[in-house]
Amino acid sequence: MTLLADPTTQSPAPVTPATPETLRETFSHFPQGVAFIGAEVDAAPLGLVASTLTVGVSLDPPLVSVAVQNSSTTWPTLRRAPELGISLLGSDQEHLARQLASKDRGRRFTGVSPEVTAGGGLTIPGSSAFLWTRLYEEVAAGDHTVALLEILGTRNDDGPEALVFHRSEFKGLRVS
Repeated sequence: MTLLADPTTQSPAPVTPATPETLRETFSHFPQGVAFIGAEVDAAPLGLVASTLTVGVSLDPPLVSVAVQNSSTTWPTLRRAPELGISLLGSDQEHLARQLASKDRGRRFTGVSPEVTAGGGLTIPGSSAFLWTRLYEEVAAGDHTVALLEILGTRNDDGPEALVFHRSEFKGLRVS
């Protein structure tokens, strides 16, 4: 193994500078699960689709994290909800993921009958698994905010395999 002090000056292969474009391409090689994070706010469904959910951040207290773009117009309202539902979307929900992530807020929930807890946590039926959370802490991280969410409860149905985002495409995760 060769250890390099500065990978941009010595490398067995050329190294590309870390620009937003090259980072997006490089990150696309790492499959990530697709989640919907939602709540009912002022009697209306609200949520966002994220491929930046990290599970297993901590078991005590139980935490997951999600990185949300600072340009999000949904997160500033969603973060104030007392409870957030997280739906780990299934391989058969690609079309729904695109709809829920649409810029057209008026159509995001067309034909969707979300489940809402007494605390306002909103989940999407038919997903692979569910978590109910509340905001624990936020950390500024460049052009994103990393939200740590405390897990209040979970439900694991015998649902579909996970939907993943890989190489800039939605794909089903198949277990062999």
